[in-house]
Amino acid sequence: MTHTPYGYRIENAAVAIDEPAAEKIRQLYREYLECGSMRAAAMKVRIDKTHSVIGRLLKNKIYLGTDYYPQIVDEEIFEKVQGLRGSNARSQNRIREYEAPLELELKNYKLGKVEEKYTDPYKQAEYAYSMIEEEHNE
Repeated sequence: MTHTPYGYRIENAAVAIDEPAAEKIRQLYREYLECGSMRAAAMKVRIDKTHSVIGRLLKNKIYLGTDYYPQIVDEEIFEKVQGLRGSNARSQNRIREYEAPLELELKNYKLGKVEEKYTDPYKQAEYAYSMIEEEHNE
């Protein structure tokens, strides 16, 4: 079971827009585009939530409307907000460019039977590791 997103309410077993909260969501989107700060926009429209909750409100695609949820936010303003969020994240160095992993060369190793030579577990481990040999495929 999930919770009903901010801006909606359940009425007669169906989802309805909670107009006062929905208007705050619309204002949040507009204010964020104007000032560029999630926290400042939320404070201005009197949504007292944490930074992470505000971020989730600004990226919640449900506000565009679904078969179940009525639309609260216009698609154009939603896309502008997503663009600004991405731009802010890049400018604040919170998103790094993807770096492809290095190609690794797989090698095979072999280890014969290791006798117990030392009572000190660290020396025994060092000895065991020294017995590992790389297999050469020819």
